[in-house]
Parts: sequence; structure tokens; C-alpha cells
Amino acid sequence: MADAVEDLRAWLPEARRRLADAVVAPNVEHVGSVDSVGDGIALVSGLPDTRLDELLNFEGGGQGLAFRVEESVIGCVMLSDVESVSAGMRVRGTGEVFRVPVGKSLLSRTLDSAGHPIDGGPPLDPDAWLPIDRPAPAIIERDLVSEPLQTGITVIDAMIPLGRGQRELIIGDRKTGKTAIAVDTMINQRESDVICVYAAIGQKASSVDQVIESVRAHGDISRCIFVVGAADDAPGAQWIAPYSACTMAEYFRDRGHHVLLVLDDLTKHAIVYRQLSLLLRRPPGREAYPGDIFYVHSRLLERSAKLSKQLGGGSLTALPIAETQGGNLTAYIPTNLVSITDGQIYLEPKLFYEGQKPAVNVGLSVSRVGGKTQAPAMNHLARSIRLDYAQFLELEVFSRFGAMVDERTEKTLEHGRRIRAILQQRQYGPKSLVEQIALLLALNRNCLDTVPLTAIPAFKSRLGDWLGERCPGIADKVNESGDISDDEQDHLAAEIEALIGTLGPAGRPGG
Repeated sequence: MADAVEDLRAWLPEARRRLADAVVAPNVEHVGSVDSVGDGIALVSGLPDTRLDELLNFEGGGQGLAFRVEESVIGCVMLSDVESVSAGMRVRGTGEVFRVPVGKSLLSRTLDSAGHPIDGGPPLDPDAWLPIDRPAPAIIERDLVSEPLQTGITVIDAMIPLGRGQRELIIGDRKTGKTAIAVDTMINQRESDVICVYAAIGQKASSVDQVIESVRAHGDISRCIFVVGAADDAPGAQWIAPYSACTMAEYFRDRGHHVLLVLDDLTKHAIVYRQLSLLLRRPPGREAYPGDIFYVHSRLLERSAKLSKQLGGGSLTALPIAETQGGNLTAYIPTNLVSITDGQIYLEPKLFYEGQKPAVNVGLSVSRVGGKTQAPAMNHLARSIRLDYAQFLELEVFSRFGAMVDERTEKTLEHGRRIRAILQQRQYGPKSLVEQIALLLALNRNCLDTVPLTAIPAFKSRLGDWLGERCPGIADKVNESGDISDDEQDHLAAEIEALIGTLGPAGRPGG
């Protein structure tokens, strides 16, 4: 007992000093109450000073965003499960917008839309907490989009080239390979300096797991971030998922890095926004979507940009995905996104069911940045491919009527079939730049016109290793600089002919 009294006496001077230094001031809190809750929203009263998009904390530990602000009632979108919230609970206004963690500790992690780890890993050590809704860079802060973003998919890199800082829409019907193109693009960045951020919006947990495992098996997951607003999450959590992912990507862009942001998909994001707006009785517009749905998506996608050298020269490339119904590109959300983005990659169901994968319709796909972002060698060799392929498709339709064709037309058809075979590509197998240039060179010099179509897959599968063994110097130079001289083209063409000669009887008649 005596020891305890002595300890207390020794502690008293320190306690008196702390009390003397303490600053006593009034603590102002804005407290309201829940009027009703359900279907992912809550109506709150008693918070007259609440601002739009302000973060609200509920007594039971839940959080929400002020989605509709009126004089007496606040329409709040719940970011957490509504089961923890009931009518009569107290609600506190924070005066802050919603923020998510950012930094290098997020790499290789799977997070929910609020930035909490859901992969069972250790707690995050973020560099900062940034708001999810931020203004896009001003025009004067941007630079020209001139650096290529290699997808590893020949039909895209040759005919629909992408640049760092571009916004390219991937659009098509359900189950036509939209996510597969985005995932292959992420996998292809395993040898580049591009950081990948994948945002799953309203996707099934099994689909998200498949994407993560694909990148883990074939790519470099240590330079990827996965943000998941799953289908069974609260609608508010799905709503903020692309914004959270974009903020995490912007952190790296603003520090001079190059980032790829995949938004899978904005059609579901628009549906969630329509659901929340109708529940909060916002006036509906076309197809019951609220009138500001165009502004919502354009404000989000405008955040992708190539920054000027004065700001570090970083870039944020966006690959939003949109789903069509029955190939209808004139629906409300698809037309909005087509007009917002810098081009679209259209996947056609007919091509997909015919076995042409990736099922890219070259005629309806476009990149408004164009060849300015292509590697010089790719730009030179791909100039005639698009026209040759379009002529082939037109002639093929004509030849199906059974009309007799002359020798020149038959030669064009055979060449076109080789182009189509070269553009076919298996999933999880993105090709290096030198492989793509070698394939285009083989088409330009008609090296494959006498090779049976059945031998083309074997030729493509062996080409990469063959070039790495026979001409490693050219391969390394092309992959690094993207350029190739005339002499190197001749050398590459000779090696292609040598590879064709090893295919045996199945490769070339008499070979």
C-alpha cells in the first residue's frame, strides 16, 4: 500500500503539468438522426449544414455519403451494410469528403472500395489519404499523347494503337471477351514500367478471383492493385469503386509513373447510379437514368491524362468497359461513353462465335490517337494491313455466293485468310513487340501465302523462341527502341523463311 502511495505522489506533478498545458475549448458536433433506412439508402434529418458528398458517420459504425441535400432531409447513400443502421440512430456530420489510402504499400493488394484490405494480408501503411473525387488536370497541365501502350494483342497494337494517357473504350455484348482484353493488357505490362489498377464494379466474386489469379499466374502482380466493389456489396460501395481506384492510380501518375486503369464495367456503374437516384427520387431522364449520368462518367474519365514534363511526365491510361445488348451501340450509356472516350474497341458476337478471338470488329473500332503512338517499325509495317483486311472481308462475302473468282482475287482471298489467322490470338499469351513486327513483316512480304492455314498456329507459337535464339540482338533492339532498319528487316525476313522451312510437310508443300 505504501508503494502505491509513493507512486501516486511521484505522478501528481506530471498530472498537474499536463492539466496546465491542456487547451480547453468547445467541441462542436453536428448530430442528426436516421428517419428511415433501406435498400442501401438512409434518410437523415437534423443536419442542416451538411454539404453534397459529405461523409456521415452513423452511431452503429456505418458510413454514408450525402447524395441528395434538401432543407430538412438528407438522402444518404450507405457505404456499409444497412443492417447495422436503424431508424432513430444518431448521425454525425464530419465536414469531410470520403478519402482512401494511397501509396506503394497498396501494390499487389486486393482492397474494397473504401481501401480496406480483403485479401487476408497485413494492414496497409499508406503514404497519404486522398479524396476519391478530384478535379481533372487542366489543359495547360497536359502533354501530347505520344508514347505507345503495348497491349500485346496484335490486332489492337497494329490497327487500333493505344497511347499512354488515352481513354479507350472496350465495348461489346456479354461474354465476348471484353475483360479478357483488359487482363491481357495488364499481363503484358509485366516487362514494362506501367503500374496497373483494376476496378471491379458490381462483378461476381468468382469473376474477380479469376482475374486476380490470371494476373498472378501470367503477369507481375507485385505492380498491380485490385479494387473490388462486388455485386453483393452495398450499392454505395459499388458506386465509389471507380473513384477510389482512380485516386489510387493518380497518386502514382502525379509522381511521374505510368499507370493503366481498368474500369470493369461502367454499364453496371450507371445501373447502380440509376438505382440510387430513383430510390432518392431524383428526376429520371432517358431510360430512367438521371440527367447528369453523362457528366458523372465524363468527369471520371477526364482524370486520365498525360501530364506535362514540368509535372513529372506521368500518365494515366483508362480502359473503361461497357456492355451492349444485342450489339446495340446506339443505346444511351454506350453512346455516352463512345463520345467521352478517345476511341473504342468493339467486340462482335458473330466473330466470337465463329472462333475469331479476340473478336475485334476492325471496321467499327477506332483509336482517335492513331499511329502517333505506335512504335516506328509497327507504324511502317501496319499501314497496309487494315486496308488489305477490309478488302479481304468484302471479297469473302462476295465469294460466298458461289461466283467464279479469277486468279488475282483468289490470291487476295488467300492472303486475307493469313491476315485473319495472324490476328487470332489465345488468351493469356500477349506477344512482344518484335514478335508482332515479325508477323506483320511476314504478311507484308507474302511469306505465309503458300503456308497451309493449319500450320499458322505452329508458326506463331515457335516464332518468339526462334527469334530469341537466331537474332537476339535485333529482338532486344526492337523491343527497346521500337525501330528497325531495312537491313534488319531483311535479316528478320530470312529468319522467318528459315522457320517456315522447318515446319515440315504440314508447313509448306514439299517442305
